[in-house]
Amino acid sequence: MKTGFVQFAPVFGEVRKNLAAIERLVSSTRADLLVLPELCTTGYCFASKAEARGLAEPSGGLSLRFLKRLSREQEVSLVAGFAEREGSRVYNSAALITPEGQVGIYRKSHLFWNEKKWFSPGDTGFRVFRMGSVNIGMMICFDWIFPEAARTLALRGAQIICHPSNLVLPHCPASMPVRALENRVFTVTANRTGRERRGGQDLRFIGRSLICGPDRRVLASAGGKEECIKVVEVDPARALDKGMTPRNDLFRDRRPGFYNVPS
Repeated sequence: MKTGFVQFAPVFGEVRKNLAAIERLVSSTRADLLVLPELCTTGYCFASKAEARGLAEPSGGLSLRFLKRLSREQEVSLVAGFAEREGSRVYNSAALITPEGQVGIYRKSHLFWNEKKWFSPGDTGFRVFRMGSVNIGMMICFDWIFPEAARTLALRGAQIICHPSNLVLPHCPASMPVRALENRVFTVTANRTGRERRGGQDLRFIGRSLICGPDRRVLASAGGKEECIKVVEVDPARALDKGMTPRNDLFRDRRPGFYNVPS
């Protein structure tokens, strides 16, 4: 199964321009699954909650209709981050879109920094979606630092965890191999590049997207500034084997009775 990430620099507020860039990049390669960055249709540095709401779209809006067409025409499943509006709430969301028209939505659980001003906390929980014969999980950016996120997806059967991101802190690329190893899954982190200076914020995004295997090996990675697509061949069935030694299984050896702590 050909799996990859798309790393680029969305332009704030230029939804149609960003969609055109996504189409150019996605159309330049052949893959079964491609992961795009967090908020890849809008950019990141909102100046206010009202601005976020103005750029947000319902799950049936322009951006997802566009991505559904692109997925169908290129015969590739896409995971893309977008600002989702539902009623009075705005969520930092990701969508899994398949060529058959399936759409699965995840809303970010752990909001980072000023995201708490712009978005409502996600209410979907960590769901796993079926893509053909493969189980796909999603988490978004800062979710990575909470090991419960990836573990929950893995316990629910995810074989590939797709991770749209807008990373500004340097820690995640070194940590994702551990997330992959401790759950024996594949992870695909798609980060953005570039800089945004708006609303009193000045953020530089670190790039360094990467794909990790269940043995913690980095299968593909990107630099900090380049626009690129990296695609590798993976065998999702490897993520069904949770064995570490002939006598140790990561999931069967768990002792949940000892893990209970006050929430």
